[in-house]
Amino acid sequence: MNLQSDDFELFGLPRQFAQERSAIDARWKELQREAHPDRFAAQGAAAQRVAMQWSVRINEAYQRLKDPMRRAAYLCELHGAPIRAEDNTAMPAQFLMQQMDWREALEEAASAAALDALDDEVASARSAALRQCQQLIDEQRDYAGASRQVRALMFIARFADDIERRRDQQGQ
Repeated sequence: MNLQSDDFELFGLPRQFAQERSAIDARWKELQREAHPDRFAAQGAAAQRVAMQWSVRINEAYQRLKDPMRRAAYLCELHGAPIRAEDNTAMPAQFLMQQMDWREALEEAASAAALDALDDEVASARSAALRQCQQLIDEQRDYAGASRQVRALMFIARFADDIERRRDQQGQ
């Protein structure tokens, strides 16, 4: 293992968006077993510290690889198209109109059924955006386009959180 390896190298996975979650999970468990600090107890404190660094590195990689949105963002960054969500919020007008429609629907949602319908619509949009990420990254190698798609996914994820908060408020 090399601390300088990217997450895909570390996990022995192809550098692509499409991944099997079960393969990521299995490799994570395997790597954690190999790097667990307890395995190095007989070798002293320094070896255990190195093992702990490896364990942290493996967990960080796992968090990025298991989450499709984070995996897409990571691939974009690896290919020179950083997300820059904090300073690049430009989105297509059609997407912004959709966001406004969703916000209005959330404000007007007076029942659990209305929230469920909105949640289903947002989940469908998320699935479509993830499929678009896969196409942009794995097929077209359009990392700048994928970066824009990841920013859209971030908006969608935040809105899904807003739906959950609203659902919690209604439950009180």
